[in-house]
Amino acid sequence: VIYQLLRKRPQRTRPLRKKCRVHKERAPSSGAELTKDCELCPSYTQLHQLIYQMLWLYRHQVMAQLMVFLVSFVSTVFCGHLGKTELAGVALAIAVINVTGISIGSGLSSACDTLISQTFGSRNLLKVGVILQRAILIQLLACFPCWAILINTEPILLAVKQSPEVARLSQIYVKIFMPALPATFIYQLEARYLQNQGIIWPQVITGVVANLLNALINYIFLYVLGLGVAGSAWANTISQLSLAVMLYTYIIWKGLHKATWAGWSWECLEDWDTYVHLAIPSMIMLCVEWWTYEIGGFLAGLISEVELGAQSVVYELANICYMFPLGFSVAGSVRVGNALGAGDTEQAKLSAKLAMFCAVSVCLSVLVGILKDKISYSVVIYHYKFASVAASGSIIRGAGKQKVGAICNVLGYYGVGFPVGVSLMFAAKLGIMGLWTGLFTCVFLQSSFLILYLSRMNWKKATVEVREQRHNSQVFISFHVNALKRIFMVMCWVVCRPRSELRYRGTLQTWVRKSQFNH
Repeated sequence: VIYQLLRKRPQRTRPLRKKCRVHKERAPSSGAELTKDCELCPSYTQLHQLIYQMLWLYRHQVMAQLMVFLVSFVSTVFCGHLGKTELAGVALAIAVINVTGISIGSGLSSACDTLISQTFGSRNLLKVGVILQRAILIQLLACFPCWAILINTEPILLAVKQSPEVARLSQIYVKIFMPALPATFIYQLEARYLQNQGIIWPQVITGVVANLLNALINYIFLYVLGLGVAGSAWANTISQLSLAVMLYTYIIWKGLHKATWAGWSWECLEDWDTYVHLAIPSMIMLCVEWWTYEIGGFLAGLISEVELGAQSVVYELANICYMFPLGFSVAGSVRVGNALGAGDTEQAKLSAKLAMFCAVSVCLSVLVGILKDKISYSVVIYHYKFASVAASGSIIRGAGKQKVGAICNVLGYYGVGFPVGVSLMFAAKLGIMGLWTGLFTCVFLQSSFLILYLSRMNWKKATVEVREQRHNSQVFISFHVNALKRIFMVMCWVVCRPRSELRYRGTLQTWVRKSQFNH
């Protein structure tokens, strides 16, 4: 179907149906009838353009996500040649970094999928730069609680009965990686800043260069200099720093920021509540899901090394399969957010439907085409449902309904999936098969609920909410930025004036009162 739609066709304006029964029922009761060609229905040309745009975003997004995934994967592969203890220490350290660092930063930055995409769709380009500034400040502040946990990695691992030597190696790796955490957060913001404007190719270029650099540095540090686990940690740290620096350099070099960046502004200090109200549910959506799979690996290690190895293989397979629907998920989030920001309700609905259809179709075709043994029969249904969850979750983020997704993930994973999986894993002695049975139950319920929610969602109301939120934010910022400037001027005046001129305090109080600072 996608191939036929992408074929070169003559420009048509005829809609899919000559007479639209759905829109005819919605016509006013005054007797006005629709024309033969319904303007509300998409034409072949519109479908062709929309699917082409989504496929273009999908192709580059999959490559970009693969490049980010390979950085830590290559480090683990190199450490596998050092020994079993070193490999276990590095794998455990990467899991700790992902759980207590990367997942939190990625979740907080997901608020940009809503704010930047909708703002860019409304063509308020300079506001995009202000949102990015606000996100940078919030992300950098989020590094401090993450560092507080990472610096205590060894005591935490010893508390959960891990090997002392493995815990010591993990602590070494984590301490060396800690300076790269802000760079990782900044890179995630840079990537979302570009992808919500439909620009993804720079992420692919910088990802390829960073992976080549990562492999080279790992080889030099591990086999030439013999630094061991510390060398692998330094290689990963340098690679993460290079990702952020190279992407920033590419943005400046190509001038991709000129239309949306007017320099640092006082506005970045205001309206944090709007960002945080979206960032916290987004973080919960991602962290709940991510932490569940990491905890599953830990529980598999309590049974036996064979179960742990099997869980690791299935988990890596799930990560690779997840990248295929993830590309369409990001494309759907961008297109839905842009359409809602532009006030185009029908375009947002069509983008959501196409994102769901393409994500599920591509995931099924890849699984059936590549996996030919028994494993395909056990995971194909799970990944079909997982693709629908990924696509619907991205649509919810693009529409700004993160609270619904957060509640769905918390109840699905920790209310149904995880208890069922752990019970089957230990009580029924099914091992990781029981764990994945519980996860499949969770994903099945999630996909059913989210699809039902999106099918009944009032898209016109969502469009109006986006417009009202943008208007209220502009009014709020215009008033409080001026107030901040005046407060700063008063503070500078009070500090810089000599003590002999304090007699002017009454004049200062009069000026402050006239400026209506009581607000």
